[in-house]
Amino acid sequence: MSRKLTFAAALLAATALTGVANAKTLVYCSEASPAHFDPGPLTGGNDFDASSHTIYNRLVEFKDGTTDVEPALAESWTVSDDGLEITFKLRPGVKFQTQPYFTPTRDFNADDVIFSFERQNNKDNPYYAYLPNLTWDYFQGMDMPKYIKAIEKVDDLTVKFVLTEANAPMIANLGMDFASIVSKEYADKLAAEGKKEQFSTQPVGTGPFQLVDYQLDSTIRYQAFPEYWGGKRKIDDLIFAITTDASVRAQKLKAGECDIMPYPAPADIEGLKADTNLNVMEQEGLNIGYMSYNVTEPPFDNVKVRKALSMAINKPAIIDAVYQGAGQVAKNLIPPTMWSYNNSVVDDTYDVEGAKKLLAEAGVTSLTTDLWAMPVSRPYNPNAQRVAEMIQADWKAIGVTANIVSYEWTEYRERGKQKDRKGPFQIGWTGDNGDPDNFFATLFSCSAIGVSNYSAWCNKDFEDLIQKAKTTSDPAERTKLYEQAQVVFKAEEPALTLAHSKVFMPMNKKVQGYVMSPLGNHRFVNVDVAE
Repeated sequence: MSRKLTFAAALLAATALTGVANAKTLVYCSEASPAHFDPGPLTGGNDFDASSHTIYNRLVEFKDGTTDVEPALAESWTVSDDGLEITFKLRPGVKFQTQPYFTPTRDFNADDVIFSFERQNNKDNPYYAYLPNLTWDYFQGMDMPKYIKAIEKVDDLTVKFVLTEANAPMIANLGMDFASIVSKEYADKLAAEGKKEQFSTQPVGTGPFQLVDYQLDSTIRYQAFPEYWGGKRKIDDLIFAITTDASVRAQKLKAGECDIMPYPAPADIEGLKADTNLNVMEQEGLNIGYMSYNVTEPPFDNVKVRKALSMAINKPAIIDAVYQGAGQVAKNLIPPTMWSYNNSVVDDTYDVEGAKKLLAEAGVTSLTTDLWAMPVSRPYNPNAQRVAEMIQADWKAIGVTANIVSYEWTEYRERGKQKDRKGPFQIGWTGDNGDPDNFFATLFSCSAIGVSNYSAWCNKDFEDLIQKAKTTSDPAERTKLYEQAQVVFKAEEPALTLAHSKVFMPMNKKVQGYVMSPLGNHRFVNVDVAE
């Protein structure tokens, strides 16, 4: 049985770890347990917070609070005139973390970069399938194998990415979590010992914090990495106190049991704002909450049925009841704050009689279906169970019976990918890099089917538009292509676009230097805690 730490015990353990009585400790009440600590195959925001934003780095990363790319493990890069070669100059002297289970003998170099990507693409690589049922959802779903022809080592501190064609979002894509750089030396050691699976549970990275201990479903403890290339961080000990219930997170924050929390329940926000010990940051989210129809499953393969079900849903009522002033109805896949948003698209009107008529035209006289509800609160959908209940009631009015189903968060997403999944599936997305391609291609390209395209939708018109948009660097041309893609998406209705939300981040006023990310991640690299 897993031992669970109390809050007080966790702080005591942190002090004992550093050996410093006045060590600075930050306690983050996280919303869910990570699947593991290898960011390459992961897809959940909570997974990335616990791995890529603490333990690892990437060649390039996003400046705090922006979608602008800045150097990280790569000091600089150049792009050839034809856009087919990107050459990265790597940062010298970068150390990997020393752990009881591994002591590195060399600094970070080009071999680590090549290995980090090769393992996601080369089926002969010993780590391609090192975990059961492993999939590289981002790498495959974003068509990286199609666009990366080769990654070449020029020398120990120079790497060249050779592309099959120019790709406008490529550098921003390399700042995403799946592109985290891991230690080839450590991977080789584990492979030689027959312990490859430990690569996901006993991580070694170059990042600002290194893993100390994980008590399953309870507590993750990190210590500042003293040889971090950016300099030792101001926080000595970072603790993730896993708290799945949003209201309990709020209670812990108000009681001083944690310093900062994500995703408060809309009903708790005013009370948190009223607490004089707290600061509640907020910003418009770069996100979308949506519900995917499996277009390979009858009768959802009929666009009239999809349109009818969407028309029968009272989206404004859901926004009022569930988001409580912190969301807006979504008519497009991308949020209004993102460039190329097509405001001329007309959303489906709530129309019960019109929905009944479309179902009749489709020959559907009675329909019973599963309706999937996420088990966790997410920024794009704070209460999927309540949303499902309201949709269930709306559909009953047009003669459709919906049975609500749910599973543990990781299992929920895995089941949702299955081609034979029955019923509409609630899910959502927060942008990874500020590029529209990260919504259109990642979520609804043909290559993302079975990965992150929960609708299993492959439409030639849509595909041609989004693929063409990748190959031009002209923002005006890309905007026109994405605007057309949004028209196709709305006409075909592979998913109900539900909401874009505001994002709130409550914290104790002693927390200093925290910056909200438009990409929805939670980074503590520049955070301090006032004495």
